[in-house]
Amino acid sequence: MKLILSLSLILTTAFTGLAQSELETITIKTTIVCDHCMKCDDCGYNIDTSIRKAKGIKKVNINPEKNTVQVTYNSGKTTPEEIRIALSKAGYNADDVKADPEAYAKLDGCCKP
Repeated sequence: MKLILSLSLILTTAFTGLAQSELETITIKTTIVCDHCMKCDDCGYNIDTSIRKAKGIKKVNINPEKNTVQVTYNSGKTTPEEIRIALSKAGYNADDVKADPEAYAKLDGCCKP
């Protein structure tokens, strides 16, 4: 019985360490033009919730001053390309992925470059 419990503990620890090692962080260049993006529902909230639709997203940090979005994610569940596409679907450019035209059209005028 002790052997089974010990083996269980070892396996749990190994899998936990493996899952944590899959976390990666990317910084995506975008264009945020209004000075209130982090306060209004159409900007910061839109970006954050759109990116979090991708599986494995752990943290989203939007920096309007640098026009970047930093995303920490589980690389076993999503890819940088999927994250860029999610940001594009929010109406914003994401590195070399252009903003989805329909999503861009829905942004407030102050949020459009």
